[in-house]
Amino acid sequence: MSNWQEIEAQYYMQVVRRQPVTIVKGQGTKVWDDAGKEYLDFTSGWAVNNIGHCHPAVVKAVQDQAAKLMQTSNAYYTVPQLELAKILIDNSCLDRVFFSNSGAEANEGAVKLARKYGKLKLNGANEVITALNSFHGRTLGMIAATGQPHYQEAWAPLAEGFINVEYNDLDAIKNATNDNTCAVMLEPLQGEGGVNVPQEGYLKAVRDWCDQKGILLIFDEIQTGLGRLGTLFGYQSFQVEPDVMTLAKGLGGGAPIGAFLAKDHASVLEPGDHGSTFGGNALTCAAAHASSKYIVDNNVSETARIAGNYLKQELNTIKSKYSQITDVRGMGMLIGVGFDTDISGQVVAACTEEGLLLNAVRPNTIRFMPPLTLSLEETDQGISKLSNALDKVLK
Repeated sequence: MSNWQEIEAQYYMQVVRRQPVTIVKGQGTKVWDDAGKEYLDFTSGWAVNNIGHCHPAVVKAVQDQAAKLMQTSNAYYTVPQLELAKILIDNSCLDRVFFSNSGAEANEGAVKLARKYGKLKLNGANEVITALNSFHGRTLGMIAATGQPHYQEAWAPLAEGFINVEYNDLDAIKNATNDNTCAVMLEPLQGEGGVNVPQEGYLKAVRDWCDQKGILLIFDEIQTGLGRLGTLFGYQSFQVEPDVMTLAKGLGGGAPIGAFLAKDHASVLEPGDHGSTFGGNALTCAAAHASSKYIVDNNVSETARIAGNYLKQELNTIKSKYSQITDVRGMGMLIGVGFDTDISGQVVAACTEEGLLLNAVRPNTIRFMPPLTLSLEETDQGISKLSNALDKVLK
């Protein structure tokens, strides 16, 4: 057996602090390493494998499409791209879609659209207001949009045109709005920032403010979309419709794809304004269509809501046993557990040893993002492994 971790150290740029696990196989909620050890994956590839690893519908779609056509120029129509566009538009409040290769690309496209909107309809306005503790990607443009200084400090000077304000603070958005504002971009629920849930009425108030000022509301649903919060799209959980929405992660069923969607009044891009060689290619669109169709046809969003409630219930039971746990927060299958000290790395390492994969999203917070198809039995198994890990770390 090759020592893959040594090979990684020799050849790969050291940009990731990895767990000492080399995953070689996945099926449903489980993955296996190169030594044959089995793990419950409660990260699902960072909220990517919403219907589990290697779901049969996605595998078949990829196999069938790979045998026919994987990629061709976007100068031509392709069926998988249009099938995917139709299912997303038919099941959302948006009217048009463009496909990219990642979430960061999708957000870049959404900001380009907003700036074009500002140029055409707001006397050239080009600034976008975003929230502190947000996460919108790691491109040079999107680290400026991301309101977290530790993602920004090494890359100055940052791209201009973004104002980062406090999340859950409508007055902060109002005070930042000026004649040069073209949009507000928010995550309906902040994931990478620590699983931060919006206060009741916050998103509705932001929607009303954007309407009052005639500016666009962009929802970054890269982590919350495709059933993660217990509704097909996160905006539906709050009954607040965006003008523009971005998707990625759970969209592809494991394949790399992103998208930004817009209502007709905001869909201002014209031929030549935007493009992507690989964006919307036949192979990834086939995977994404298969995954999205399965989620819609089987009401997986409701399954996620019920399973997420059970998971939160069991996590709150654990909380009652450990005074070091401060809170359990989140919605659906996006849940954070907070601690009173910075021990999340230790907890995640202990969970890995127990055969449970989690994410230390903050020094004092661990994040749960399991597949939406997680069974009650798998939930109980995960809770048992977490309890064993906490016993090692906290007692």
